[in-house]
Parts: sequence; C-alpha cells; structure tokens
Amino acid sequence: MRTLSDYTLEEFQRELVGWGFKPSHAAHVLRAHYAQDPDRPVSALAVPRPLAARLEGMPAGDGRNPSIRRRAGDGTCKLLLRLEDGRTVETVLMPDHRDDRAAGCVSSQVGCAMGCDFCATTKTGFERNLTAGEIVEQFLALRREARVAGRRLQTLVFMGMGEPMLNLEAVVAAIRRIAANDLGALGWRQVTVSTVGIVPGIDALAASGLNVHLAVSLHGPDDETRRALIPAGRRFGVEEILAAADRYQARTGRPVTVQYCLLKGVNDAPAQARQLAQLVGARRMHVNLLHYNPTGLSLRGLAYQPSPDDASQAFLQELRERRVVAHFRRSRGDDIEAACGQLRRRAAG
Repeated sequence: MRTLSDYTLEEFQRELVGWGFKPSHAAHVLRAHYAQDPDRPVSALAVPRPLAARLEGMPAGDGRNPSIRRRAGDGTCKLLLRLEDGRTVETVLMPDHRDDRAAGCVSSQVGCAMGCDFCATTKTGFERNLTAGEIVEQFLALRREARVAGRRLQTLVFMGMGEPMLNLEAVVAAIRRIAANDLGALGWRQVTVSTVGIVPGIDALAASGLNVHLAVSLHGPDDETRRALIPAGRRFGVEEILAAADRYQARTGRPVTVQYCLLKGVNDAPAQARQLAQLVGARRMHVNLLHYNPTGLSLRGLAYQPSPDDASQAFLQELRERRVVAHFRRSRGDDIEAACGQLRRRAAG
C-alpha cells in the first residue's frame, strides 16, 4: 500500500478525486506530511472526517521507526531503516558547525554495484534500486531527527549507499519532492548529488533542469590509480569524467566538487597532489579531501589505511600552493561505524 511519500502532488490530487474528495485537499495534506511538525501533524488537519479516516489508515512509511539508531559523541546520528520488503538502508544526520543546523546524507540503492575497493557498502553487493518514496522517507526521518536535536535539516547529499546516477529517475523524482516549495521546500541549492563518475548520468542530471550541486568521487588523479580503486574507472577515464563535470558546470552554473579520499601509500603522494592540481587548476572546481574510515579487508583482500596527518597536510599544501580551492571535510561518526555501509553490514552479520 502506498504511503504519502510515494505521491507527487499531481498524483495525490488524482488519488483524492478517485476517493471522492476535492483535489484541493492534496496540497495541505502533503505539506503537513513533509513538514514533520509534531505540533501540526497530518492527523490534525481540518479535512472531511471520511478523508481523515482514510489518511489515518495509510502506512506510516519506512522512516517512521528506524530499526537501529546510533548516535556518536560528535552528535552524528546514523539510522538503519527497514523497508517494506525487509531490506535495510542507511541514512545519516550530521550536525553543522552552527548549533541550529544539520546536514543529511541519503542512499539511492540497497547495496551498490560499483565495487569501490575501499568502501563497506560494496561488500554486500547490489540488491535493488530505491523508489522515490523510499528516498523521501529517508529525508523525512532525518528532518525528524534534526528537530529532536534542536536543529533544522539544512542540506542533503546523495552520498550514502548506491550510485545515484544508476537510479537517476527515482533520484530526480525524489529531489523534486524534497526541494520544491510546494512539498519538502528544502531548496535546490541545498541538494548535492554525488557520483563515482557515470558520464551519461552526469549529462542526464544536467538536462533534468534541477540545478542541484554535483560532486564527483575521483580518488585518483590518473586512470591507473583510479581503476585499482574504482572498477567504474575502466569505463570512464578521469579526463572524460571531468569533461562531463565541465559540461554540468557550464549548463547549471554550479561549481562542481571533486571528492578525494586519501589512502595511505595509494593516492596521497605529493606527486599525485600535483597531478590533481594540474587537472582541476584551470577549472572552477573545489577539492574536498576526505579522511578514510577503515572498513576492514577490501574485496581484493587489502586493508586500506587513512593517510597519516603529515602526508595529508602535505597533500593539501601542494594543492593550495597551486591555487586549488581545497579543504578537508570534517570526519564524522567514527565511533558508530558511520562510513557508508558499515552499520548495515554489521547488522546483517
């Protein structure tokens, strides 16, 4: 049975007509659903009693009661949501540097097929795509968690389990509901979609007209290094990915972020920093350096380790000396297995 998160505004208007009610009720029912305000719930809306009874009988949604909730010492909260078919998906709330704000991270698939060698999600394989409604449910769960923590969910990144570009239809549909003023009202500029570099997906996202932010997980400045870490690199090379990022930036006006996770002895050498600087230096792109959260043995039997502090700082310095805008993303939730896929894999084991 469908939840309110499964409907667009137009679909719910048609549903109401089919139930025998005025379509004008659809907007304020869905707005109340997306607001997640305990003082103004859907059940308290001034709608005809038969409609109220119908709404009361609808499922609450996958995000209403997380099967696992882990809260870190730094305030990061990781949720494991159990879907209707019994599968599970992770979503994370991260406190902002401002006391009244938080950022959210949502998944687009159950598992992942990309096979990135240093990622925990890939160890469980790919199971299925999430529906737009299941993605929306993650957003609503995070909005509730933020409210309980005295914060407001300010930004959302598609950087959890799965490759968003391989489930782009559902991702775009979910973003339209989450960001648009008539439903979630988060705002287009508050949403970032991250990809390992699926070039047709980057172009399709640009063509969607959403004008959200794009992040590209590069993790290597050359094809050889990148292919060892990310099997998708065998299909799309570094230059081809960055050319797609150039097209995205030109079409949307949104500066692209390059994600780069530093791994000890793999991609953290000064020469590799110089290679990266040469790639992005002429582009109006920002480099987001990531501290690695170890996940045990990889699919290839390797035990990746985070880059030491001195090597990490030297890498950052090399970039900045070449006028690349770069900084480290703050590491979050190490004590609750907040790296993508860790909690789900532990719960399944």
